[in-house]
Amino acid sequence: MRQPPWRALSRPCSLRLFRAVVGSPKRRQLLTESYARGPSTPPLLDQTIGQHFASIVSRFGDSTAVVSRHQQSRLTYHALDRKSNALGRGLRKIGVKKGDRVAVSLGNNIEYAIATYAAFKIGAILCFRPDPVPLNPAFNATQVVAALKHLEASHLIIGAETSVPRKPPRSNVPLLQQIVPDFQRRKLQSESVPSLKQVILVENSDGRIDASNLKPLLNFNDVLSYADDSTSNADPSLSPDDIINIQFTSGTTSLPKAACLTHRSILNNGKSIGDRMLLTPTDTVCCPPPLFHCFGCILGYMATATHGSSIIFPSEAFDPFATLKAVQEEKCTALYGVPTMFLAELELLANGAVPYEGFEHLRTGIAAGSSIPAELMRRLHKVLNLTELTICYGMTETSPVSAMTTTDDPMEKRIDSVGRLLPHVEAKIVDPGDRSRVLPIGERGELAVSGYLVMKEYWDDAEKTAEVMLKDDTGKVWMHTGDEALMDPQGYLKITGRIKDLIIRGGENIHPLEIENCLLAHPKVKDVSVVGLPDERYGEVVAAFVVRAAASAGAMKQAETQEEQEEEEIRKWVREKLSHHLVPKHVFWVDDYPKTASGKIQKFKLREEGVRLVREAAKAMDGSR
Repeated sequence: MRQPPWRALSRPCSLRLFRAVVGSPKRRQLLTESYARGPSTPPLLDQTIGQHFASIVSRFGDSTAVVSRHQQSRLTYHALDRKSNALGRGLRKIGVKKGDRVAVSLGNNIEYAIATYAAFKIGAILCFRPDPVPLNPAFNATQVVAALKHLEASHLIIGAETSVPRKPPRSNVPLLQQIVPDFQRRKLQSESVPSLKQVILVENSDGRIDASNLKPLLNFNDVLSYADDSTSNADPSLSPDDIINIQFTSGTTSLPKAACLTHRSILNNGKSIGDRMLLTPTDTVCCPPPLFHCFGCILGYMATATHGSSIIFPSEAFDPFATLKAVQEEKCTALYGVPTMFLAELELLANGAVPYEGFEHLRTGIAAGSSIPAELMRRLHKVLNLTELTICYGMTETSPVSAMTTTDDPMEKRIDSVGRLLPHVEAKIVDPGDRSRVLPIGERGELAVSGYLVMKEYWDDAEKTAEVMLKDDTGKVWMHTGDEALMDPQGYLKITGRIKDLIIRGGENIHPLEIENCLLAHPKVKDVSVVGLPDERYGEVVAAFVVRAAASAGAMKQAETQEEQEEEEIRKWVREKLSHHLVPKHVFWVDDYPKTASGKIQKFKLREEGVRLVREAAKAMDGSR
């Protein structure tokens, strides 16, 4: 591929302002233990989201707020304000009150954008259920019912169809029949979810689904038109400390929990993220990550809205082709994604499916969701001009971002760390076996976070809340993340993996990311995920699930001897570059990985599959003897 014809844009004025706010790294005092505190400026916003949004509308009302490219629809801040006011009044008219849980199951679209601010303004609690269970669009009926019952949701806003990556849209009518068995009744009744009062349908099927027979359901556009006018309808009784959003924890484990986030935590986190990206009202952010996930709704939608920037939704569900076309056509200056998204986009450029032009406006963005291999970072800098790409670290329970790189951090810090703490955030690295002991600088342990961004609780689950939110001797509450990390003397954090993902081989700790980084540089490897599998001799051994690069995929069926040669080639590559105990015992060739709807690889499912494959191979060997 030819090299980019552009150079990174210079932003000296913004950079000087940024340094004045967060301080120059050269003036920071070196740390001696693994405890750090983020900057104390700028001060936290003491507002509700609706109050702050009103100030943005007054300043940037004529600027573009949201573009839904697949719907060919765009809204200015004034238009978004008017429509969200109208929907808020409509929701009140059908019985939505402050504190009611309004569940949303939509892709990235204009309706979702309007519903978000409508709920925030009237004090309803928006409920998003990230992967692998609802209320994201990749659900099944049992999971939806369980989620709605747990939250005692009063209203559900849902699309006629569900869009998921790389698959045709799926009708939601069978799902709705599980919730509302009788479509002929005028009044909605749901035995499975007794708290449910109304279901609001968004017609997104382009006529493929006939909604006229769904009599108890309300149409989104009808609710939007119920209002007498579209003037402000913000509830004056709202407090910045009110719960406004329930996000279910991401599905890299099989037991998601409902994290309760507030106006204060979401608003300030979005503002800090945009500050660190140096976002301005002239920026246009392409956001393929889903809005039902913190990445889309806070790093994307809230960070742009707090800075008067524009956000672009390329498609309802992630589509790498639509994403690149949106960047080109909207002249985007920022691009978001998790590693699997970026890899899919880079592959389209490499094979010529998308012309290599129109990316000269890109400068920044966010890579998050899972550890970012160094080789991928270099390719994004080189191929997509993302020279000011930032790396975020966080979790649903911390609203979500705790640490983030800056646009001018040294390259090695942007590749090898997740940056330093955001303002008004504290963090420490503790001994997992003795959480009261803060570890020395450079020693790996569990990361704990404190500050405004920590959730209030897990909804209706005091036991799970008490397991992760612990008070220290001074009474300060710390969120124990379960992530293994280390801190350097300058306060940069490096995430070395989930503590539960550590592979302990014969008493030695192995960090999957180290092997994944190594293998991603192999020319025949498109993607790789490393897990530990049980082993009688060592306790655990390394298993690598490898996706072949397009050029080396070749024929779908290969001779067994050729596969064995390729597996040995993989092992040799690791053996030559890393220690011998890091060499994978098992190499599995796969076409893709089990992922959450936000793009994270579900390693627990890979382990289950690896155990099955090893067992089958052992049986086959026994049978051949």
